Amino acid sequence: MLLAPFPPAESQAPSRPDAGHHLSWRARLELGFDATPDGRTVLAHRLHEGPLRVQKALYPEGPAVCHALMLHPPAGIAGGDALTVQVQVGEGAHALVTTPGAGKWYRSQGPLATQRLDFSVAAGGVLEWLPQESIVFDRVRGFTETTVRLHGDAVFVGLDLLCLGRTASGERLTAGSLRLASRIERDGRLIWSEQGVIEGGSRLLDSPVGLRGQPVTGTLLVAAEGIDTALLEACRAVVPTVGEGGVTRLPGLLVARYLGPAAEPARAWFVALWAALRPALAGRPAEVPRIWHT
Repeated sequence: MLLAPFPPAESQAPSRPDAGHHLSWRARLELGFDATPDGRTVLAHRLHEGPLRVQKALYPEGPAVCHALMLHPPAGIAGGDALTVQVQVGEGAHALVTTPGAGKWYRSQGPLATQRLDFSVAAGGVLEWLPQESIVFDRVRGFTETTVRLHGDAVFVGLDLLCLGRTASGERLTAGSLRLASRIERDGRLIWSEQGVIEGGSRLLDSPVGLRGQPVTGTLLVAAEGIDTALLEACRAVVPTVGEGGVTRLPGLLVARYLGPAAEPARAWFVALWAALRPALAGRPAEVPRIWHT
């Protein structure tokens, strides 16, 4: 989503916000998933620094798919925080990574908050990055960057769902900004690149060519071989019950966009798309993470 010209990258934020009330976090999480000879996927590598971690591997679908619940005890990203998540999926492994609840981008009095996601998937591997929605507070100052490197016939499914403002209390984005960047490569060849800015107080938040006054926007990216016309049409037949959705196919990539008033119908639509796509691309029905129901 391109809501404003993408500004130059900013330097590393200082360790504390101007007000001095928040000790900034530097957090890093590394996860590595491998396939075993008997067809299981195991969490073979786990390293964390700071408040990012995975407690244990879960197997609600059986041993072939490893579910990992990523925890961030501070519950949100504040000014000056710098979070890095690295996930590697080995050849033939299948991993699903999600979160226990909504993430938060808090307001900042100046320092930039950053989140960097770095994913690598080997041939025959599948990575499903399905975090729950992120709530973007008024006067946020953040940058989130996602880089995906795929090899051979690897499959990637990635969800990014944003709630702009705490709508239950009537909050809107009046100031601040959240910058976004995403990039997907397959065998070193770029197949997707997007950069954008959501600016608080921008006319594009209400413009018919922008977000049309809607507080929830989301994107589902599916990078895989075999996204044919029949699968595209099956996805386009899935219509959101509330809000608007659209599905586009690019070479080796399917892009689904949502715009609407609430996170629940957005998530329901993305799950319905996932249910249509997963059997064809990963050979198994969609299994909604149990934590989503709590």
